[in-house]
Amino acid sequence: MTLHDIAYVRSGDKGDICTVGLIARAPEHYEQLRRTVTAERVRNLLGDWVRGEVRVYPMDNIEAVLVAIAGGLGGGATTTLRFDQTGKALGYALLRLPVEDT
Repeated sequence: MTLHDIAYVRSGDKGDICTVGLIARAPEHYEQLRRTVTAERVRNLLGDWVRGEVRVYPMDNIEAVLVAIAGGLGGGATTTLRFDQTGKALGYALLRLPVEDT
């Protein structure tokens, strides 16, 4: 099972910073979402695409997490040589993250 099975995604970008919101599809999925989405796991999944700090902020009141990825867009839309440099691409990439069961 991946995050795609338990979460929706919304994302944004500003310069070289990407923000990704992951929202639990159902209340019972929120704890799995929190256990699964850690800065270390996000960094491992995205590898060299991330040049800066990754921060994860739980948002208990809406059963979601916000992931802020600094240096994740190859310099930003006007300077990167990446084919798809937007936050949307990284957001959907995060949905491939395997869910932590325990």
